Amino acid sequence: MHAKRLLVAISLVVAVLWAGSLSSLHIAGKLSFLDRIEASLTDLRSTMLGARQPRPIVSIIAIDDRTAEAEGYPLSRVKLAELVDAIGKMKPKVIALDLLLVDPGPEEGDAALVAALTETPSVIAAAGIFSKSTQMVTSDAGDPLAGIPVADKILLPLARFSDVAAVGVVNVSTDDAGTPRYVPLISRASDRVYPSFSLLAASLSVGVNPAFEPGELALGERHLPTDGGQRLPLTFYGPRGTIATFSAADVFDGKLSSDAVTGKVVVIGSTVTGGGDVFPTPFDPILPGVEVMSTAINHLIVGDNMVRDRNTRATDGVIALALPISLILLLAWRRSAPGYAAIAAIVVLWVGINLLAFDYGYWFSAALPIAATLPPLLLFGALELWFDRRRAIHFAAQSELLQRIEAPGMGEWLARDPSFLSKPVRQEASVVFVDLSGFTALSEAIGVTDVRELLSGFFELVDEVARSHRGAITSFMGDGAMILFGLPRPSADDAARAAACAIMLCERLRQWLSAHPTLSGRKSGFKVGAHCGPVVASRLGTGDRQQITATGDTVNVASRLMEVAAANRAELAASNAIVEAAGGSAVVFRSGRLQDPISASIRGRTEEIDVWLWSGHPL
Repeated sequence: MHAKRLLVAISLVVAVLWAGSLSSLHIAGKLSFLDRIEASLTDLRSTMLGARQPRPIVSIIAIDDRTAEAEGYPLSRVKLAELVDAIGKMKPKVIALDLLLVDPGPEEGDAALVAALTETPSVIAAAGIFSKSTQMVTSDAGDPLAGIPVADKILLPLARFSDVAAVGVVNVSTDDAGTPRYVPLISRASDRVYPSFSLLAASLSVGVNPAFEPGELALGERHLPTDGGQRLPLTFYGPRGTIATFSAADVFDGKLSSDAVTGKVVVIGSTVTGGGDVFPTPFDPILPGVEVMSTAINHLIVGDNMVRDRNTRATDGVIALALPISLILLLAWRRSAPGYAAIAAIVVLWVGINLLAFDYGYWFSAALPIAATLPPLLLFGALELWFDRRRAIHFAAQSELLQRIEAPGMGEWLARDPSFLSKPVRQEASVVFVDLSGFTALSEAIGVTDVRELLSGFFELVDEVARSHRGAITSFMGDGAMILFGLPRPSADDAARAAACAIMLCERLRQWLSAHPTLSGRKSGFKVGAHCGPVVASRLGTGDRQQITATGDTVNVASRLMEVAAANRAELAASNAIVEAAGGSAVVFRSGRLQDPISASIRGRTEEIDVWLWSGHPL
């Protein structure tokens, strides 16, 4: 009971420290390694909830493939002026050009565009240039502009255009997959601050100037929470075309109804195939950039953007602390169907609340509680298994029945050094695996008593051969055994003794199987694998029952070599490493029939190895 309480206390302390650290980083907006997971879970929530219909306050006039085919691409300044002028005559609230007008064109076209922009409240695009994908920012809770990265350069439109229209930055913040997640409402250069394209279009539409406070944007009576760095969380209504989109070709042809424009924010942008200004979203892998800008404008005017600010992040932190603590306490309370049902109910409740909040416009993190919960919960489970006395007793009973460690000299060595292998040791060793073939089918056919006698005889034979070559049986499980050469310490002849042991096992097992009365007339066989190399040796168990074991790639390869032997109808598959280590005078070269080495694939490894195949009968 004391161990159980200690286990729970340790797990809870770890949970609080781990979740608290993650939460503090999350609230500060510095938990970038979880952003990819959060992005995927955000997309999942969006698709589960489905597309929404936005309020019809924004229309897109697309310079699309039809327009490019009829008028050329990019549009000349004269044609662009005609487009702006035609739309302006339909009395929109604002015309927003999602186009960079940074280079001069023919004077006639530039002058015409200036005149057209003068007639209607207009916004034209600028773009920030950043030398790095991640920017350093300042942190000041009382500064509404804290956390805004500084651009190396702002690409501004020509002065003659910016003199008659407002200028807004079109940059968006994307995740690693390129999906827009935020619209920076403010961008900074070294000399001044620039509002975003979307913010200017929205503020001109509602007729008020924006005002910023820490974590908040005010548009008149409307107060919109913002995330760190005055960023507007961005979610999408649906696939392309969800926001009403019309071809600029219809404007040129006089076919566009004034209802599509009058009293609305009109965003003009390119959707030409191959134009490059597209983004992946949960609903559409190639959403045009002009629709991304239009989505942000709609959010700002309507106020239906997701709420993800310092308060929601603080709530995330509380959930990230409460969830692992609750699950650990429930798991400690009862490992049974009611306990697991309670755990499942809490997880389902959290998922449901998180999804419902998302549907109502509150973006609570899904990745943070998962990351905060899994490591402490796994630690608790691991420690509980470690301290579980019933499992320890069961393991000891199975070990006593199925395993023995009796290498010559091992007892004397342990007497001299009781701490031998109490900590794992990496060393060179040779490993031999032996296994009976077809044992499962055989055990079903001969009955329990005969199976027990057969296994007893098999173990006695393997034990005798292993002892005679100074090998240690470190694992004996039913119809197979693992023999280790190199304990209590490595010797120069480990590989030679292992090779000799493998050959003698084949000789003895062939004779034993053919002469055993129980196996008369039944299909039976065996396979042996041998390899050498570095292993990690350690001692498991407590009290007077202890077991030495070895792990590592060498052990895995030796075990898999039995499959190579069986696949090639050989009795023994020995790696080239152990054959070379055994030396040219080893018994493996002087008995039986040795086939030239083959290149064999080893399950679980990408590279093939050279393997020698041996049999006491022709291959």
